Amino acid sequence: MTLRRSVLSYLATLSLVSVLLAGSAFAQGSDIFVYPAKGQNQAQQDKDRYECHSWAVQQTGFDPSRPQASSGNGDTSQPYKPSQPHVLKGAARGAALGVVGGAITGNAGKGAGAGAAMGGVAGGFRRLDERRDQANQQKANANTAVSNQRTAYNRAMAACLQGRGYSVH
Repeated sequence: MTLRRSVLSYLATLSLVSVLLAGSAFAQGSDIFVYPAKGQNQAQQDKDRYECHSWAVQQTGFDPSRPQASSGNGDTSQPYKPSQPHVLKGAARGAALGVVGGAITGNAGKGAGAGAAMGGVAGGFRRLDERRDQANQQKANANTAVSNQRTAYNRAMAACLQGRGYSVH
């Protein structure tokens, strides 16, 4: 039952991350297309694009010409905060089951010790799964934030260029 939950949780997280990464890739690949509707020459187009880029960066705080901070390194993410003491709870559950098994074989103490050890290991795996899920969620949140910033930048850039007489799509 626990393994099944763990696998289902892992698959759900993987699906969420895949969807968010696909959306992020789409947003990153969607450039704006600009047509000089009022016959602006190339020098004017370059000047307008530069000024609108600067304005859009100022408005949104996002600059697509600069590399984005990687969400993959653990130094910038929040530290792992366990939701509960998995190893301790696992050891307690294992000890309880071990007492029952040990009582059947005639040595409840040995059974409790073995059960506590196995329960602690299982709790450690549960904690590892939770840590992995939390890291995946942080990455997904970071990707969503970058995608939202890029969309805001593109909207600001389009508004500026339209105000200067360009057709933007």
